[in-house]
Amino acid sequence: MLSQKINQDLKEAFKGKDDFRVGVLRLVISALRNKEIEKKGKGEEEELSDEETIEILGREAKKRKEAIEIYNKGGRNDLAEKEKKELEIIKKYLPEQLSEVAVEKIVKAVIEKADIKEFGRLMGEAMKELKGKADGKLVGEIIKRLLAQNGK
Repeated sequence: MLSQKINQDLKEAFKGKDDFRVGVLRLVISALRNKEIEKKGKGEEEELSDEETIEILGREAKKRKEAIEIYNKGGRNDLAEKEKKELEIIKKYLPEQLSEVAVEKIVKAVIEKADIKEFGRLMGEAMKELKGKADGKLVGEIIKRLLAQNGK
């Protein structure tokens, strides 16, 4: 399981005295533990599936991307670099991201299959189909472009 791999990598980072990596992996594990606690509180099976782990990792990656953007706008390149390094570590555990062309093909298929013309519903259906394999921002841009091409 993915969460076990992250824990194993944390142990290796400790042994290798890689303090930065240890810090990032601890943050990730903390986010995973919080989700487990939340599930336990709802009376669900507390162990996370790989799908749930990927979802949490995706949220953590998104936080880093947003922070990088903000720091770059604010002229804090030192902090942006730190966030980029954290993002690189997190990305190692995420599925490989699809290319823009591949995402566009999937979005077109969703539009045809579901016959939906509303952005919000299309976005939801497309993200279900893509499950962590594409950035939501990219998917949103593609949907807007396709809807504009179709005159909607």
